[in-house]
Amino acid sequence: MTFDFDQGIDRRHSDSLKWHKYRDSDVLPLWVADTDFRSPACVIEAIQKRVAHGVFGYGAPPAGLINTLVSRLATRYQWHIQPEWVVVLPGVVSGLNLAVRAFTEAGQGTVAPTPIYPPFRSAARLANRTQVNFPMQHVENRWLPDLDAAELNGNARLLMLCNPHNPGGTVYTRAELETQLAFAQQHDLLVCSDEIHCDLLLTPGITHIPFASLNDDAAQRSITLLSPSKTFNIAGLGASVAIIPNAALRKRFSQVREGIVPSVDILALVAAEAAWRDGDPWLEAQLTYLRANRDALCATINSLPGLQMVCPAATYLGWIDASGLNLANPTHYFETHGLGFSPGRDFGNDQFVRFNFGCTRATLDEALMRLHRAVEACH
Repeated sequence: MTFDFDQGIDRRHSDSLKWHKYRDSDVLPLWVADTDFRSPACVIEAIQKRVAHGVFGYGAPPAGLINTLVSRLATRYQWHIQPEWVVVLPGVVSGLNLAVRAFTEAGQGTVAPTPIYPPFRSAARLANRTQVNFPMQHVENRWLPDLDAAELNGNARLLMLCNPHNPGGTVYTRAELETQLAFAQQHDLLVCSDEIHCDLLLTPGITHIPFASLNDDAAQRSITLLSPSKTFNIAGLGASVAIIPNAALRKRFSQVREGIVPSVDILALVAAEAAWRDGDPWLEAQLTYLRANRDALCATINSLPGLQMVCPAATYLGWIDASGLNLANPTHYFETHGLGFSPGRDFGNDQFVRFNFGCTRATLDEALMRLHRAVEACH
């Protein structure tokens, strides 16, 4: 079976948030984390079959999706969960916000590395909670958390973990996760682990380890967030899950959700089940394509004066250090050269930009040419 990831699909005048931002300008959108690839045929066919039924009333609990997930986690990650642990959600971001509101009270807060995916930061702010940050540091060509730099005052309740890490693409080893578990145990923290990018492993030989799979203590203090949305490019449909082994935590999470976060769209459930059940051949081909894009991006970035980039082990997102260019606003500068990156400021460091290389090779090659010109103009 072959899959064509070189196919250029015009999204500029569609409903695409990513492309709509620059619809009337010559700027390549390389920011928000969706890809420009057509979703797997198994997903499209499953949605078409459901649409052909023609009746779209309230959906029953998605037993098929949950059973597919249980089987997938056991097979891919040797993580054996129970169906009753699963809470189905319309998005991982809603899960992050629910976790903060369910497991912290006024005067309490969260702990999170920085830089990190912006909703980790905004979830605390929107709930009027504090957040203690500790830095991600560059260690032997990987981004790793410096937990020793976290200055806790006793009010922290929830450790926010992103595995694989976004941005930077770190896939944590078992020992590194155990260190974070020990930190949580020392400070009596629950752990909300966003593992949405777990299937997007680009470096051969590495393995994703779910935080909650470490041992029973990790499981009992954890809320794990998962979705097929990034893996299979179905983010606009919105189907995700929270896996919460501890019954009391699960009950509290569900209570806070009630009446605020709606149930998931029935077409999203159909798409998610089809993706997780039948989408792996497409996924493997996508990983090969993304790996080549990553390697081309890393080689170019690290050959340009003033730019540096750690090659991400996972995700399709490059975290680029532009501090060597001495620009007041790197994101704006690159926009003037036709490159629409995610601003590093949103993640916690305004001297970085995030480059989404989940695009056709033709788009990537054009972006790299523009990047060359932008750096030359800067010097």
